[in-house]
Amino acid sequence: MFVARKRILFIVAMALTLCGLATATPQGLPQELQPLWDSMTLEEKVGQMIMVYMSPPDFVIENNLGGVLVMGAHLSTRNQLQKNLKNIASRAKIPLLVTIDQEGGHVNRIRSLDRKWEKAPSAKEMREMAPEKIERTAREIGATLKKTGINLNLAPAIDPPSDINGRETFMELHGRSWGGIENIEKARAFVKGMKASGIISAAKHFPGYDSETNSDLQMAESDATENKIRENVAPFKALAPDAPVIMMSSVRYTKISDAPAVFEPKIVKMAHDIDDDIVVLTDDLWGTNLRAWISGPEAPLPNPYPASEFKKVVKAALDAGNDMFMTTYPTKAVDMKNTLLELARQSDDYLVRIEKSVARILKMKFRAGLLTSH
Repeated sequence: MFVARKRILFIVAMALTLCGLATATPQGLPQELQPLWDSMTLEEKVGQMIMVYMSPPDFVIENNLGGVLVMGAHLSTRNQLQKNLKNIASRAKIPLLVTIDQEGGHVNRIRSLDRKWEKAPSAKEMREMAPEKIERTAREIGATLKKTGINLNLAPAIDPPSDINGRETFMELHGRSWGGIENIEKARAFVKGMKASGIISAAKHFPGYDSETNSDLQMAESDATENKIRENVAPFKALAPDAPVIMMSSVRYTKISDAPAVFEPKIVKMAHDIDDDIVVLTDDLWGTNLRAWISGPEAPLPNPYPASEFKKVVKAALDAGNDMFMTTYPTKAVDMKNTLLELARQSDDYLVRIEKSVARILKMKFRAGLLTSH
């Protein structure tokens, strides 16, 4: 009888494991989220980790995606965008992060929404304002975003204005940098203004964009020392209580690693060390420089780019410790999802790792008031 009982218990345990119900609840998950967590399939969990360029509602829902990225082209047809976002919201089990990068200045997505914001001030211009004026400006911009259906802004860029050699960085040259730690209260005023309008802020580009080169177009490098990098990280630490998301840089910090920051575990860990609940977001993983680095910087970038190579990109981002993966190429979101699912099913270590990221994302959404119905 004892042997039979052991066999029954073993069968039950195996059944629970195969159903995906035997995974432990991540530490620190709010009690209010327990029913939601228990109801989620592995596919739904993995979907939370993916942010994709704004796509048709059916695609977003079918893939259980965690976020969408809105660009200027979508805002030029705001009525259609709002219709699609309402469609998604009415069908999604878990509310999405509807994301934009509204910095102002050169990165001014909302110019087409309201003539008032044709010349929304840049970070460099705002840092010359009093904190009260910054907060008021951000609150008004945030209200415009919220009215459109957006809830996450990929700003502020709290990057250093100069590199270790004293040269102006790319972000400073283009007016996008809020400057160093000396301007942190002004950056905080921007975040507070956004928050007052219901907009979450993501601080970027961790650990500080210390380069003159545009990493969207080519591999940007920094020879900043570890001490200089720690100095550049200080604004991220200071802003963490107000900005629950950190967006990674794609710059290579050669004193630490040959890998771009987004693929370097030591650097991503520095972001999580600030606060273990912070959600660490990649930049576009379909970016040319990142794909070229994975395939080998000396060789021409394959065209078409093989699915097997993009799988390496996704795995590198996961191995580094990132929580949420962005792509501006919608069909690649499916490849991302399938790669993460494959890894989770192959390895308990990957499953635990993925579930920790999903828990961070859900906690962030909950604290931002997006999961009030759960």
